[in-house]
Amino acid sequence: MNLSYSKYLLGMAIITGLATVSCSKSDNTTAEAAKPTVAAASEPEEKILNIYNWSDYIAPDTIANFEKETGIKVRYDVFDSNEILHAKLIAKNTGYDIVVPGSNWAKLQIDGGLFQKLDKSKLPNWKNLDPGILKQMAELDPGNTYLIDWMWSYNTVGINVDKVKAALGDTPMPDNAWDLVFNPTYTSKLKSCGITFLDTPADVFQAALHYLGKPVYTGTPEDYQAAFDMLMKVRPDIKKFNSGGQIDDLASGNICVAYGWAGDFNLAHKRSIENKAEQHIEALVPKTGGLMFMDTMAIPADAKHPNNAHLWMNYIMQPKVTAAITNTVTYANPNKAATEFVDEDIKNNKSIFLSDEDIAKLVPPGVEDAKTKRNMTRLYTKFKSGV
Repeated sequence: MNLSYSKYLLGMAIITGLATVSCSKSDNTTAEAAKPTVAAASEPEEKILNIYNWSDYIAPDTIANFEKETGIKVRYDVFDSNEILHAKLIAKNTGYDIVVPGSNWAKLQIDGGLFQKLDKSKLPNWKNLDPGILKQMAELDPGNTYLIDWMWSYNTVGINVDKVKAALGDTPMPDNAWDLVFNPTYTSKLKSCGITFLDTPADVFQAALHYLGKPVYTGTPEDYQAAFDMLMKVRPDIKKFNSGGQIDDLASGNICVAYGWAGDFNLAHKRSIENKAEQHIEALVPKTGGLMFMDTMAIPADAKHPNNAHLWMNYIMQPKVTAAITNTVTYANPNKAATEFVDEDIKNNKSIFLSDEDIAKLVPPGVEDAKTKRNMTRLYTKFKSGV
């Protein structure tokens, strides 16, 4: 599901126009009063559950098995950017009972009173979650009050190894993987086989700032200008901006380099095999670290079926259910009890389940303030347009 540019700009306009309202902490009493209590989850509900998740992010039988187990009918919609989900949450009346925001965006949404608190008495499978992941989550969601991790991964560079080597010719692979997308010495050669970037301001600028050695969540305008200046040097070499199509583009050989999500790059390799057109695709682990993200399950404040939402969350936390999703989408999961059920080739893939050393290098999730987001969006629009 690819975003059109006009739809993207509309979503960003909603975000920037309403960011102050949604993220204000100046009236905590009002925000708390607006949040439904967990007692609402005890009221009788129709057997319906409406879910809004990322594309290509679930096992083929996850929904069918849940429906069979509970008798609850699921309506499942997909999105491909945090900005679009955020705009829906701000506009209210989403119609969804489960949403899956990135944890950094979820922090803004918690502060804006957009989620219901979890009733952990309804989540006995909580015991299966990794304490380390829960600790990371608690940095953005104190007490793990609103969020459950769905899957986690990191932003990095993915490549079609054979096509990249052919395009580079006598130029050796760089020591730093980020050079493949941010250094004109490499991008000028790789444009012949196709370079693609994620299509969101935060993803692009966070990686650019990291590459320049600047704080990823800086609020300093000069840092963003430096990142913009660097990005403009490689802009002529970028073939497309795409947050939802990198898997198929890599799997089909349409591109050779992508800045995106490590899990998607591993899934692209898997899909190319399934399509009997195997491509040698790798998710690279930069020596300076990737940008960690955790996608999370949450219950919108206006959810009509919060009890069913808790049933879904508890079902997902079953070890075999979580493992089946990881085996399908090639993303790491937060469920320690699921590890024994993960396929060996995925479990042993060091770009999915990172070493302790590589985990330590990851940039943890964070949040930019509303003013910084507006500046970042302005610069990103100029960067994408190339003017």
